[in-house]
Amino acid sequence: MDQAVCCYRHPDRETGVRCARCNRPICPECMVSASVGFQCPECISAGHQSAARPRTVAGGTVVANPRLVTMILIGINLAVFLAVQANKTLVEDLALVGAWPPPPFHATIGVADGQYYRLLTAVFLHQQLIHIGFNMLSLWWIGPGLEVALGRARYLTLYLLSGLGGSALSFLVAGAGSTSLGASGAIFGLLGATFVLMRRLNYDLRPIVAIIVLNLLFTFAQSQTIDWRAHVGGLVTGTVIAYGMVHAPRQRRALVQWGTCAAMGLVIVAVVAAGVIRING
Repeated sequence: MDQAVCCYRHPDRETGVRCARCNRPICPECMVSASVGFQCPECISAGHQSAARPRTVAGGTVVANPRLVTMILIGINLAVFLAVQANKTLVEDLALVGAWPPPPFHATIGVADGQYYRLLTAVFLHQQLIHIGFNMLSLWWIGPGLEVALGRARYLTLYLLSGLGGSALSFLVAGAGSTSLGASGAIFGLLGATFVLMRRLNYDLRPIVAIIVLNLLFTFAQSQTIDWRAHVGGLVTGTVIAYGMVHAPRQRRALVQWGTCAAMGLVIVAVVAAGVIRING
């Protein structure tokens, strides 16, 4: 005589139905109607927990507030700007300076003297209202679209590495005593990333190309007062990183995306090292 099959959750109840996912016997009380057959409560619960959240083209998670990181970045820039207005000496402490005094004198401040933090602090440093106003408006217009498409962590990484890439090229090419500051390098990185993203989505590229070209023309036309090196460095860095992020194959997305970021980080380190050697001989 065949042994009776009982529900795994209610051993006193015989049943002839099994869960379509785990194949365990389930009684009518435990049956949950699914697209194919019936499932047990545990499999239904596990399915809800493991259901994939909506993802963007770069694998970013769709979030309720698409401007959170952008607003935080703007807040940091504004806070540093207000601090500078209250204490002007902060510019000397945070700006990107290669070495001061320049060779043949012995430098006491600057990146070449070991103050590598200046490569990053300069990205959040503004001295004039029109300078920070233009940069923050640009960040507000460009940033959220990338924040949504890339995801918050990728977007923040893109911004910071673009800023560092601009600082690194400025440090390498500019004279030892040159001073640079501002978020423009990071903003140009976002412009390059926007171009890559729009190309990936088959959007009309003419508007973003026009914006990039006009900004570059203005940059080189005002090269006596604008650090073109930071703009170009940020543009190249942001473009390369964004390409790796939006074209990464889904099966190896994280490896390719973060590998691209790591590779660009190593390039930035190499550029800074070359600048130190150039200045210190």
